[in-house]
Amino acid sequence: MSHRSDSRHGSINPGRRRFLQATGATGVLAAAGAVTGSHMLYSSNVRAQPSNARIVIVGAGAAGLSLASRLARELDGARITIVDPREEHYYQPGLTLVATGAWDAERVIDRNARYIPRGVDWVRSAVVEYDPDNDRVVTDGGDTLEYDYLLVATGLQVNFDAIEGMEPGLIGQEGIACVYDNPDHAGRSWRMIREFTDSGGIGLFTRAPGAIKCAGAPLKVTMLSEHRLRRQGNRNAAELHYFQPGDSLFSQPDMDEFLKRHFPDERDINVNWQHQLKAIEPGARQAVFSTDNGERTVDYDFIHVVPPMSAPDPVRNSELAWADGPFAGWLEVDRHTMQHRRYPNVFGVGDVVGTPIGKTAASVKAQVPVAVDNLLAVMQEREPAASYNGYTSCPLITEQGRGILVEFDYDLNMVPSFDFIDPYKEQWVPWVMKDRMLHAAYNAMLRGRI
Repeated sequence: MSHRSDSRHGSINPGRRRFLQATGATGVLAAAGAVTGSHMLYSSNVRAQPSNARIVIVGAGAAGLSLASRLARELDGARITIVDPREEHYYQPGLTLVATGAWDAERVIDRNARYIPRGVDWVRSAVVEYDPDNDRVVTDGGDTLEYDYLLVATGLQVNFDAIEGMEPGLIGQEGIACVYDNPDHAGRSWRMIREFTDSGGIGLFTRAPGAIKCAGAPLKVTMLSEHRLRRQGNRNAAELHYFQPGDSLFSQPDMDEFLKRHFPDERDINVNWQHQLKAIEPGARQAVFSTDNGERTVDYDFIHVVPPMSAPDPVRNSELAWADGPFAGWLEVDRHTMQHRRYPNVFGVGDVVGTPIGKTAASVKAQVPVAVDNLLAVMQEREPAASYNGYTSCPLITEQGRGILVEFDYDLNMVPSFDFIDPYKEQWVPWVMKDRMLHAAYNAMLRGRI
């Protein structure tokens, strides 16, 4: 196993100099915005479109708040209502850093009230029923909200109960970690990772089948844990296994090829193909996997559990969901316009949508302007013309201080934002972006500024 030197001696190279220049003052948002699919800062010189439409946004996560901010700016007179019971707002891209000890949990906790625009109504309830044939939703408080236009931005649902013996209360006990889906889980996971990397043993890292939030997170947790073992001087005391339900590690082919070499050859991480976590026995510290050759039981000292994920049940069980095909159960939208394929007054953004890739904050940043522009077009009885190309971004952190900035589209082609960042090599820049820049860009996105 090769261990790279962490020394960074020598003069500043031209790429580093250009990057540091780009990230001065307002350039911080401009450069970080490039990573989230935006190359232009918000301009306040916008003439609002008069409207008396009733617009309901379901979800106050990254997608919902970004939609509300932009629509509040673009429309004059519309009644905009955002529906979500959550008071706290989590910066979910930072959960991997919390779970691996780089950040404190408090750094990713905010409040939704800070980002809901003035004039936007906030219904602190959850939607339990969608009735698109009658243009209304029903909340768990028994209220019926009628709309002219609906934007679904609920995020997704983490299905812990899909793994026999697993429930959220186990995170932080019996060697069990799970970076999804809140800071408490991430903080408890850090305790397990710290215990494991301080002592060694058998570490299992899993990946659920199907679409999941931030598909790079299981890989990052694996590599950051391996790096900490090295820093602690305990790498030889640990045996690491990655369990992949399919036959690839990453959807983008170049990164998949890199990781298939990198894991076994450079990190001594054994990859187990066609293994899906079926059950966990915490007391015995055993995990049961479904494989092509039947069930396999594996002992562990530490396990990072990634449960299957889906659209929230009210969406999955509604007329708004794809009925069949590869996106069955997810919100049915046109992958380019973000408009519902059967209900033209409905749009979707973020993790809930049934599209080939893109359950990341970077995808949200690219999708929201498209959805807003196309909604405005529909309101003016024009055909939606804005198009989302599938852009997504993953700062694939390989160790503290280094990573690869992976940006690609629906065609799985690399679409790098910076010409001086090699998208095929580990570098310091993606780490600086992840650690220092992207949170500020994310907050600006919530306010509709990039």
